Amino acid sequence: MLKRSFLVSLILLFPLAAQASEELREQLRHRLEALYLPDDVTSVDQELYAVAPLQSLYERRAWQPIWFDEHARPSAVQGELLAVLELAYEHGLNPDHYHRQRIVELMEAQAADDTAHIELELLASDALLTLGHHLANGRIDPVTIDPGWLIEREPAALRTHLTQIQTDQATELRVVLESLVPDYPAYRTLQKRLTLQRQIADQESWPLIGSGPLIRPGGSDARLPQIRTRLIRLQDLKPESGMELDESSEHYDAALQRAVVRFQDRHGLKPDGIIGPRTIAALDVSPQERIEQLRANLERWRWLPSSLGEEYILVNIAGFDMRVVSQGETVMEQRVVVGRPYRRTPVFTGRMSYLVLNPSWEVPHKLAVQDQLPRIRSSLNYLDEMGFSVLQGWGPSEVRIDPAEVQWSKLSPRNFPYRLRQSPGPQNALGQVKFMFPNRHNVYLHDTPARGLFAEDDRALSSGCIRVEDPQRLTLWLLSERANLMSPERIGRTFESGQETTVRLNRPLPVHLLYWTAWVDDQGRIQYRGDVYQRDQALINALNSEPKSSSS
Repeated sequence: MLKRSFLVSLILLFPLAAQASEELREQLRHRLEALYLPDDVTSVDQELYAVAPLQSLYERRAWQPIWFDEHARPSAVQGELLAVLELAYEHGLNPDHYHRQRIVELMEAQAADDTAHIELELLASDALLTLGHHLANGRIDPVTIDPGWLIEREPAALRTHLTQIQTDQATELRVVLESLVPDYPAYRTLQKRLTLQRQIADQESWPLIGSGPLIRPGGSDARLPQIRTRLIRLQDLKPESGMELDESSEHYDAALQRAVVRFQDRHGLKPDGIIGPRTIAALDVSPQERIEQLRANLERWRWLPSSLGEEYILVNIAGFDMRVVSQGETVMEQRVVVGRPYRRTPVFTGRMSYLVLNPSWEVPHKLAVQDQLPRIRSSLNYLDEMGFSVLQGWGPSEVRIDPAEVQWSKLSPRNFPYRLRQSPGPQNALGQVKFMFPNRHNVYLHDTPARGLFAEDDRALSSGCIRVEDPQRLTLWLLSERANLMSPERIGRTFESGQETTVRLNRPLPVHLLYWTAWVDDQGRIQYRGDVYQRDQALINALNSEPKSSSS
């Protein structure tokens, strides 16, 4: 649905001037009325995408044209239309999806053919409405291609200057549309990188570097000139003060090593400076592939609300990392473990409201029957060793069951009337603390006894919840540094007691679980990661497809 605020802004943008010729106004009214007929949505040569907003716009204008003046001549804003449509390209969208080719044809024909006026009028306004909506809301409805994206969006607040724009100030069209895009520095940085990648794609070929032995700092290899040149193009290798770069050198010098480390760090590789198969594979990714990756992630930014807040926790699922932001500054970064590809961590926003220190674990039914039941069948001692209780019922009706009395071999996913609860302790799957932001997915942040998982590059290894590398540090910040709820000493004593303890936050904290395969880090560098849930290609395919018409 097109944002009502944008439609209103267009009405403000194009105030009524002198009356257009009665003939042109009546033609426009008749054509717009015809759009209400189910079989006449294509009463112009191309399908209109924003039928209802288009009708509302012109009805409120008393069918006064926007792109022609009172003498049926091209208005000032018409001269800026094609340049404004190029905004689509700058933001990773396709200008041809906004009637560009047909508009060019009609502009060329309008002087000699009056019948082109109405079609040009409708297509130009439809293009502007549709592009404005896509820049503000996203080109694709995320639910249609990614059911796991569950963040609600909000209407964009347009700037007050819109009320002052006049029709003879044609360049203001661009200002209006630019005001709709996400107002995040990271979005603009990704947009600039998109421009750079397109320049690289236009300027040169991208031959594969080729396999070979590991290349270590101080060594030599015939592939190093190509690697050096590539790192220069990607802006990881830049001339240092008083030094010139010799692109033809086959020696692995210190400047190149620093560039390789930088490149590895930006691509989620071990930043050891050793050029091996994974580094070569990342260097061989073509500019066109990166262009598509950047386009996909720009679109994901357009799906987000206008502000993430002054204080929040952000987990990038694809990047396996977490950032804690306070007053616009990152105060903490940690590695995380997220859901396996077949148990994906969903994308949504919640509000952390309490912590549980020394938590017990109420095993979700699905995990109980899929993961725990086979282990119990293998060894009845498993329950005792891992601290599990077998329960039936809830509240006053809860009954503790003796595991020896259960015929485990006869149970199945459809016939499992029990609950499993793991007591606090060193074996507990949640570790020493869980961070709760209640949600319908039963997803939260928590500690884990499996500390070795954080050393893995691919950390999609959980059952959907997010495991945090240093939960004690996060606990200290939440309860002591952010708010004086518990002193560090008291937190330590509580952990040592082993007693399950719930602590409510005096100020709930937004938690954003997002999915970015390309993003901007705190140093302003573009980070790339693999598409662990295979979500990019479906989004890229959707961006490359023709828009769908909407009657709303």
